[in-house]
Amino acid sequence: MRGLKGKNILVTGGASGIGQATAARFLEEGCAVCVLDSSAEARARVTEELPELTGVIDTDVANLEQVQAAFVEAIDLMGSVDVLINNAGISIRHDFLDITPDEWDAVLGVNLKGVFYVAQAAARHMMDKGSGVILNTASTGGTTGYPHYADYCAAKGGVIALTHAMALELAPVVRVNAISPGYVLTPMQRAEYTDEMLNAVNRKIPMGRHASPEEIAGLFAFLASEDAAFATGHVYVMDGAETTGGLCSQWAHE
Repeated sequence: MRGLKGKNILVTGGASGIGQATAARFLEEGCAVCVLDSSAEARARVTEELPELTGVIDTDVANLEQVQAAFVEAIDLMGSVDVLINNAGISIRHDFLDITPDEWDAVLGVNLKGVFYVAQAAARHMMDKGSGVILNTASTGGTTGYPHYADYCAAKGGVIALTHAMALELAPVVRVNAISPGYVLTPMQRAEYTDEMLNAVNRKIPMGRHASPEEIAGLFAFLASEDAAFATGHVYVMDGAETTGGLCSQWAHE
């Protein structure tokens, strides 16, 4: 992609799934990359699998003090942050009537409050230096809703609205977009779905399969590049045409 070589990239939730694939893609593009992640196991593994990373920083994005300290560390390691991939997220599969206040707070804390904390830290830095790109990970669940994930969907809907508002306020200095994946075959997805559930979902997607994390990473690379220099304020759906045909709603009622 044009204009990515030599850029400094920060990826939250960067030690697994979409985040790790995105970190790997930016390394391939010739960037310096730091990842933030709260899982010690995942941090150890990504350090071994992606030894070219500039930094792997222990961070709970729902904790403002940790976010602020991690951002200072990332700038110390790389010199600046040119692109933020605001990707950290969690999910808990449960019925709406069974969601506890603690579970609600945990999911919204990472998936919405955490996105805000990291985005604000990045935006302040980028506005001061005169340029930057912020890319948030949303979800088709934030626009259509999915059964058993009410808290996750609520958070991702908030990410979409936050992305729109940020883009308007930060233009023309900082570009802000979101990617809204459908079903992606990540470790988080694999942990919550049986093979039978995965196959049932695949039958409802016109492309006949889940996306790979690397496919989402490719869209992140494009949106961060100079090829997307006029792209801001939008949410880019990558779901294999799942929502185009309203298939997720059909599945939700079966």
